[in-house]
Amino acid sequence: MNIQQIQGLQQLIVRQRVRMTVNQYEVRAGLPDGEEGELLAFAQQKRMAFKEQVTLYTDDTKQFPVLGFKARGVMDLGATYDITDPSGQPIGLFRKDFKQSLLRSTWHLEQPGFGAAVGQERNPTVAILRRFVDSLSWLPYHFDFAVNGRPAFSVEKKWGLRDRYTVLIPDPHIDRRLVIAMAVALDALQGR
Repeated sequence: MNIQQIQGLQQLIVRQRVRMTVNQYEVRAGLPDGEEGELLAFAQQKRMAFKEQVTLYTDDTKQFPVLGFKARGVMDLGATYDITDPSGQPIGLFRKDFKQSLLRSTWHLEQPGFGAAVGQERNPTVAILRRFVDSLSWLPYHFDFAVNGRPAFSVEKKWGLRDRYTVLIPDPHIDRRLVIAMAVALDALQGR
């Protein structure tokens, strides 16, 4: 993942691979026609881990890490996750706002020198339905993240047999690595 290359992207595609014991994700550049482009990162998450940690690699050989995120605490409902570069240096963080998320999931993504992006489910009706009607947990959800009222990025789950997300990034200043981590986390952690 070339940081300068990905920083210019305005669209990403995140696709979950279906596996029995792990969640796997491919992050690709989004092409103008909505199709999937070059593989930017591959992530694997163990299910039911006590202290959540996800590492993203250049590909599914898992030889070269590009970034990761890790919970600061164990099994915390409002956990903070540190996002790090391949050398382990922090580049940002995100956390779920537990109180706000009771009815409508809300996340905070922080980038040093940029401010906090607050993301919330776009449709409050779908958010409530997904919480109280278990059989509707498959409903697509959409998150809009803003910094001081300005759109930063959005994550839209598409209909289909496998989870697929389109990530639109209109803000040229937000670090795409943080957006990638947040997009993967929305799928990996949303049900917790």
